[in-house]
Amino acid sequence: MNAFLSDSFNLQDRIILVTGASRGIGRAVSLALARHGATVILSGRRVAELEQVYDTIKAAGGPEPAIAPLNLESLHWDECQGLIDQIQGTFGRLDGLLHNAAHLHGLTPLNHYPIEEWYRTLQVNLNAPFLLTRCCWPLLMASSDASVLFSSDATGRRGKAYYGAYGASKFALEGLMQIMAEETEANTPIRVNSLDPGLVDTALYQRIYPEPAHADLPLPEAVCRPYLFLLGPGGRGLTGRSFVIGEGGPWDE
Repeated sequence: MNAFLSDSFNLQDRIILVTGASRGIGRAVSLALARHGATVILSGRRVAELEQVYDTIKAAGGPEPAIAPLNLESLHWDECQGLIDQIQGTFGRLDGLLHNAAHLHGLTPLNHYPIEEWYRTLQVNLNAPFLLTRCCWPLLMASSDASVLFSSDATGRRGKAYYGAYGASKFALEGLMQIMAEETEANTPIRVNSLDPGLVDTALYQRIYPEPAHADLPLPEAVCRPYLFLLGPGGRGLTGRSFVIGEGGPWDE
């Protein structure tokens, strides 16, 4: 049997929320999740683009997704709680939460880093994922097998010049993941991991390295498999792990 179609990638009846679902890796993973049976809650700030993803899933015969517009830059508790009430009323639980959305101002030395951009980046990349996870906690606890997955980055595992608040926020996400994994490992149905997709041809990468630098990079569709594995049943028993696509992983076994 093709491993991609095995039980490890059977996402039938799973309810999964994806941030940054309108473009890039978030869009590609959302489409792949739906192809494998998941009901995807598409979150992002560009409603028209989320609607396009919604239509693509429906046209392909996938489970009817939901749209949950969120602007992580201004996310606050009341807005977050409104989303949770909506998910609770419609689905009653959450089986997966993929924190994929991210903001990168650009490559700037720390002594020239715009102060407002520092706060904005930490809000989108760190504060909002914490707040959203905190709000989703009762929904994740209502699942029999819930996965929280953070999209990570090499700059959050080894400091790299000029990545500023983006690198700092990714370091912090790794710490948040580890703390959360330790707190949920015993007596909860929640597992927590991070996944570094490596260099991928996305709008974020193109903003930093335009034109030929990204010509040979993989497209977002090429990195979906590990996301599906870790969000689905294949990832059971794995928690507190920092995975890297391209270095081999349990999804290849």
